[in-house]
Amino acid sequence: MAESRYALPVMAIYAIAIWMASGYLLPIVPFTLSSLLSGAWVQLVCFLLSAYLMVELNNSNALIRIYSRMVSCSFIALSCAACFLFDSMAGAIVQLCSIATCLCLFRAYQDKTAVGWTFYAFLCIALASVVTPYVLYYVPLLWFVMYFLLTALSWRTFAASLLGLITPYWFILPFAIYQGGLTDLGQRFMSLLDFEFPYNYSLLTINELSLYVLVAAFALTGFIHYWRSSYNDSIRVRQLYGCFSLMTLVTLALLALQPQHYDMLMHLLIVNVSPLIAHFLSLTHTRITNIAFYVITAAVVILTIFNLWMPSLKF
Repeated sequence: MAESRYALPVMAIYAIAIWMASGYLLPIVPFTLSSLLSGAWVQLVCFLLSAYLMVELNNSNALIRIYSRMVSCSFIALSCAACFLFDSMAGAIVQLCSIATCLCLFRAYQDKTAVGWTFYAFLCIALASVVTPYVLYYVPLLWFVMYFLLTALSWRTFAASLLGLITPYWFILPFAIYQGGLTDLGQRFMSLLDFEFPYNYSLLTINELSLYVLVAAFALTGFIHYWRSSYNDSIRVRQLYGCFSLMTLVTLALLALQPQHYDMLMHLLIVNVSPLIAHFLSLTHTRITNIAFYVITAAVVILTIFNLWMPSLKF
């Protein structure tokens, strides 16, 4: 199944079915056919583009050393399990921009003169920060990744990253000054210093907690598998999976410490966990791991049904 050429088309049909079902079962998700035609289509378009970019991310970087579409299939499956987040336009845009950032940044691997790709990578992060400024928490982490894992950080690429970060605000700042909203723009950046501690975890729903536990379990499974089998991959692929692992660990920690940003962080977590669990599902063929494949598939389907059905009972 992991190597089938029909896996991605089947998952695409599955995703469309889940999206349409969410429009009828979840009143908070406005995705009936009539609402889509009237303009509630941005999130769906972002999801489709994100799924396509995950295919490109796998193909352009050879994340799995055999023919397999499991990276994009895993992304679709986990995204559909988080169906209660379908209505989040900000989360959908952040997710799309984060995948685009990975695509651009990975092209700068071991190239300290790749100012163009670096600029585009950080431009995507800056565009996401226009929607939600909290994504800027990841900028120092990206510099760390560029220096230690991608070995692409130099004074030129660092300057390109700064230029990419400020580019959207060159256009926003004059408009904010004209509209008298400069104070609001400053408050958006000051909100980055707001932390809630200790956080009242009782505010999280059972759907949010269940999804976090499942994705964290998949992340742990992917970590263990990759640590044991990474010697089979090229050095470049190992470094890229190191990026996914580091981003996953940081995002899991942020979700545990600041879950008020659950929407944004879960969208980012799904992007980084998908390659890890896809590597496990595609390249393990023992009896135990074959059983695990069915267990993982069943767990995702059950959680998807649970997240579709339970919120609908409250309305």
